[in-house]
Amino acid sequence: MKFVRFIMKNAALASAPKHIEHFSKFSPSPLSMKQFLDFGSINACEKTSFVFLRQELPVRLSNIMKEINLLPDRLLTTPSVQMVQSWYIQSLMEILEFLDRNPDDHKVLGQFVDTLVTIRNRHNDVVPTMAQGIIEYKEAFPQDPVTNQNIQYFLDRFYTSRISIRMLINQHTLIFDGTANPVHPNTIGSIDPHCHVGDVVQDAFHSAKMLCDQYYLRSPDLVLREMKTLCSPAGKKNPPVSIVYVPSHLYHMLFELFKNAMRATIETHESSDHLPPVHVLVSLGDEDVSIKVCDTGGGVPFRRIENLFSYMYSTAPAPQLGEHTRPPLAGFGYGLPISRLYAKYFQGDLQLYSMEGHGTDAVIYLKALSTDSIERLPVYNKTALKNYQLRQEADDWCVPSKEPLDLSNYKGPK
Repeated sequence: MKFVRFIMKNAALASAPKHIEHFSKFSPSPLSMKQFLDFGSINACEKTSFVFLRQELPVRLSNIMKEINLLPDRLLTTPSVQMVQSWYIQSLMEILEFLDRNPDDHKVLGQFVDTLVTIRNRHNDVVPTMAQGIIEYKEAFPQDPVTNQNIQYFLDRFYTSRISIRMLINQHTLIFDGTANPVHPNTIGSIDPHCHVGDVVQDAFHSAKMLCDQYYLRSPDLVLREMKTLCSPAGKKNPPVSIVYVPSHLYHMLFELFKNAMRATIETHESSDHLPPVHVLVSLGDEDVSIKVCDTGGGVPFRRIENLFSYMYSTAPAPQLGEHTRPPLAGFGYGLPISRLYAKYFQGDLQLYSMEGHGTDAVIYLKALSTDSIERLPVYNKTALKNYQLRQEADDWCVPSKEPLDLSNYKGPK
């Protein structure tokens, strides 16, 4: 019996390219935060969600799996990237088993939830495993700008796709597994309809502060201020800023920014008895919620700003998978680029403004309205294909020399 199951499983995996080709022809269907809420409201229908996901998840998986195959062969053949590919193929095939199942059968719906939980757990280590693949590639092969650009383009899309797939899976499993969230009873799946931004700021800051205290035995304080476009009546305090959002996404971004701000502050003021605080300003406007994190940690040179969002560049030593001794305020160097993807996922952004010699302001931009917070999803098409076919061409701007020009060679006869 085990042998029969083995044969059937391998036959299914062999048909994966055909399914990937089929589903990659469809574009993903982006949902707004409001649609996510409607899916999980009092009128939530597990059958409707099941029918949508058994089609949508294969489309999202297949679109990004087509792009994985466009990576350089030398990166594709690394053990870590091959492992990630095998996870995606296995997950795709497991979802496809439900395509012809009866949505009116409660047993089928229960099995679907179990399958989604299994898939989510399988993909828990996708980010560090893919990061390990990049390290294996960098250590074995010389770097060139075009390949690095293609890898950057792919990873932004790959990790965005992963965020979106986990969002769909979390919404379905959290809403329809039959249990309420005891910590956040008012959430709808992973979404808080009244997410108090200041509370998430405090949570993320205190988590980063604990790490910082453990590692440096000291940490800066937090100064938090919230403001809205419309002023409150005289003598009345502004109510806290709240939006419809995924608290875990916001926490992830803020935690990363606080780690960076604390590390820079302490290393810049290591000889001082007093550490300047980290200032946070939360501003709610008609369209945007802006969260500014300001530190006086010395800043970074302007030319290095984009490097901070690069997967191919990290100031910290590369950790190994399973390593438990890594410094708590550093890692693969993926914190900032992935935080920016979380912000962009619902049409926001994360930007850095640094003044070398002084400090850095990091600003998270989010949409104030749930109808404007719409998923930003990668789609595999001819435009995407062209981005992988870029070739290095001569620059149409002069490249400055790092050495001063010796004008004596150009002196004319006396």
